[in-house]
Amino acid sequence: MKPPTQASADAHAVKRELADEVLVSSGRLHLGVTGWSMLPTVWPGDTLAIERINTDAVSEGDIVLFRRDRRFFVHRVVGKVAEDSTILTRGDAMPRPDPPVVGRDLLGKVVFILREGRRIRPRTALPLSSRAVAAAVQRSETFARVVVGIRGRLQSLLGQNSNRRAVSCQN
Repeated sequence: MKPPTQASADAHAVKRELADEVLVSSGRLHLGVTGWSMLPTVWPGDTLAIERINTDAVSEGDIVLFRRDRRFFVHRVVGKVAEDSTILTRGDAMPRPDPPVVGRDLLGKVVFILREGRRIRPRTALPLSSRAVAAAVQRSETFARVVVGIRGRLQSLLGQNSNRRAVSCQN
């Protein structure tokens, strides 16, 4: 994968700033997913319905949207630090937790996932089969590419189109 051009990076930054403003002003936002750090809960091509939330209303197991280094991330809450209102997050398919997320960087909570015309409520805990897939993806980027590729081919064969993406989110 080649690095993005400066023009491409600037365009994505503008989209993220606009998405941030929409979420702050309206309290809701739909984001398209491009990354696979939340496999198998969230797939590339899914659209996430996000609602504005603050750290007090976040619970362990929630999937949240936060910003860091001018990028968006969607990961699961694995803990909270009450005294300073930070939350601890980790992608389901990531081997290690993220650096703590401070309250001002928390943007919202995923309330449902749009996938192939269906609304899916995210679970706060992964079932055993999903934990197994996540563990395999954690250990092998090749496995992740194969799983995402097979799923994409199956969707093409079945004539299923990905949902339109408003803003990309590298989760």
